[in-house]
Amino acid sequence: MAQDLAGETVLITAGPTHEPIDPVRYLSNRSSGRMGYALAEAALRRGAKVILVSGPTALQPPAAAETIFVETAQQMRTAVLDRWEQASFIIMAAAVADYHVKNISPEKIKRKAALELQLEPNPDILADLGSLRHATGKRSPVLIGFAAETEDLLENARSKLTRKRVDAIVVNDVARTGIGFDSGRNEVTIVTPSEVMAVPEAGKLEIAQKILEAALRIRQQQVAPVPASTSSADL
Repeated sequence: MAQDLAGETVLITAGPTHEPIDPVRYLSNRSSGRMGYALAEAALRRGAKVILVSGPTALQPPAAAETIFVETAQQMRTAVLDRWEQASFIIMAAAVADYHVKNISPEKIKRKAALELQLEPNPDILADLGSLRHATGKRSPVLIGFAAETEDLLENARSKLTRKRVDAIVVNDVARTGIGFDSGRNEVTIVTPSEVMAVPEAGKLEIAQKILEAALRIRQQQVAPVPASTSSADL
């Protein structure tokens, strides 16, 4: 394996978040964390230092990664924003819950005929990072987000790419069975401002390597020298 990430720090988020309702219940999603953990393993194999910010999963993180365990979206945001400036690549693979309960019950909620929960939006960590990069004028770190979609995959990915000011979106169809959530396999499309790259179905470690290759191409494009313009004196 080429050590083309030697000397680089890769910050990766993985897994779901758990947003508490009461002491025994929470809002979450079906993310297993396998894609983010595969990215961490793949980056380590390429020589990177890896910071893995993980929501609750049943997985064992790579021993060589610096792993920070979190529960909620707000905790994940704090962990990422505390460390983002250390990274040369950030890959936001976590499936962060979109909402949290406004008023968490301190006691277990008893069963009723009907129950209404008031939900509020969680922070948008990916958009926050895109805004921070824009505000500081930094082209680094390379910033890649994920989009789990059920329809209009490319349209939604392109919209997210622009709105959140990121370098690439990795989109996958979570309406399909047998890949994505709860599976060791995936099939994705990597969307950048200039490219759409379909990655056929494969194991998540192989998919992770393709994503890292795309991240490295983005970095190379960012640092490539701009050709000098031709002036009349050169003619």
